[in-house]
Amino acid sequence: MWYVSTRGMAPRVDFEGALFSGYAPDGGLFMPEELPHLDRETLRAWSTLSYPGLVKELCALFIGPELIPRDDLHDLIDRAFRRFRLREVVRLARLRDGLNVLELWHGVTYAFKDLSLCCTAQFLQYFLEKRDKHVTVIVGTSGDTGSAAIESVQGAKNVDIIVLLPKGHCSKIQELQMTTVLKENVHVFGVEGTSDELDEPIKAVFADAAFARQHNLMSLNSINWARVLVQMAHHFYAYFQCVASLDTHPLPPVEVVVPTGAAGNVTAGCIAQKMGLPIRLVVAVNRNDIIHRAVQQGDFSLSAAVTPTLASAMDIQVGQPTERGRSLARLLGGWSCTGLRSTWPPGLCLSAQVPYNMERIFWLLSGSDSQVTRALMEQFEKTQGLKLPKELHSKLSEAVTSESVSDAAITQTMRRCWDENRYLLCPHSAVAVSCHYRQTAGQQPSIPRCCLAPASAAKFPEAVLAAGLSPETPAEILALEHKETRCTMMRREDDWTLMLRATVEDISRRWGGHSLPASQ
Repeated sequence: MWYVSTRGMAPRVDFEGALFSGYAPDGGLFMPEELPHLDRETLRAWSTLSYPGLVKELCALFIGPELIPRDDLHDLIDRAFRRFRLREVVRLARLRDGLNVLELWHGVTYAFKDLSLCCTAQFLQYFLEKRDKHVTVIVGTSGDTGSAAIESVQGAKNVDIIVLLPKGHCSKIQELQMTTVLKENVHVFGVEGTSDELDEPIKAVFADAAFARQHNLMSLNSINWARVLVQMAHHFYAYFQCVASLDTHPLPPVEVVVPTGAAGNVTAGCIAQKMGLPIRLVVAVNRNDIIHRAVQQGDFSLSAAVTPTLASAMDIQVGQPTERGRSLARLLGGWSCTGLRSTWPPGLCLSAQVPYNMERIFWLLSGSDSQVTRALMEQFEKTQGLKLPKELHSKLSEAVTSESVSDAAITQTMRRCWDENRYLLCPHSAVAVSCHYRQTAGQQPSIPRCCLAPASAAKFPEAVLAAGLSPETPAEILALEHKETRCTMMRREDDWTLMLRATVEDISRRWGGHSLPASQ
């Protein structure tokens, strides 16, 4: 299996190359050169698999056995899911009036990012151990990404992680999930600034290409192909859990409602569709509606400002910082790291502010036309606005439908779901369930429908209170308040870039040069 850039100007790479890359050297995103098509018998065979079993089968399709032998691959995935609270990893809640909610939040941090990041981290460590190399991961976070990234690599022998969080701008739970991890390879900084401000020292460090190369820096951001690959399992599992029968011809459809910000889950669903899974996708967004406007009107343009909402992880589309990040990625693309066979342009952790995974969808729906995709995305980066070509907009509208949900609808949905089912939704899950309630009006849906739930309500007590409900806090989260914490402050008067560089250099010294790139 080979991977090519959506912009068509970079050499193709194997899975290892895609894994260790952020953007391709030409500024595009890596996608499989060819998508396997799953026939009816394969889907029937997969229908009885557990969620981990589906991840194993999907990963085997996209990772060559010469890179990771099948037995090793299974062991890595089993290891990735070992710390989940449920043996089955995810769970489907069947509620009133045909409401199905797929709980993707049973990992350590109570958020769906645990699912893809824990697998991605295992793949990273596999190749690093094989080559006796080390990387330092740098992450800027406003909440869930930082905690999930820390949990995925904490204690890892070949990976150190540096996380910058905006002190006072994360929820208390999110901050404690990061600062209470005391493993030697975890380095957390509390920045006296916003998430935009903490991006500045990260950009400065990555912009020093020689420094980034010397110390083998990378990031685990939302456009990493391995994360999209694992998220494909959400859609297969949702389909098999909700489909009435696999004995009819053609196979009956299932509707999957995807609450989204950076569009990674939606991209995974579109790829699953192309592979033959008969799902209908509904993109559910909050008031920050760039994806909704793209689907409805062909308008892929940034708004003047982000509207803060209760579904805060979906508050996206801050344009300018991400554009600069993309320019840096192209500038630095193509440098080799640690003697691995791949090229590792540094994946700057700025992409979640704009749904750049939509580039993969545009490429997919344009028939893998890299020339068209490159022209579209270069125009978007230049003007922060894009009118989709008529044919592409038509195909996008056929592949997905969409809805935008207000804060009022989020709280109403949370209250209704509790009143009818005694079931607490997080505000992001409520964005998806609101779409279900709009469509059904108390009736069973015409086809089975599954709403993806990306996080536990326990992580968002403020939103639960705003809905007039009582938060339920698990003992594991309550226990965080009594744990020792470790967090180095980056105060206003400090030189944040200098502090970050010094930490990177200390890590490299501790590794005795093993993190330095091989001369070959």
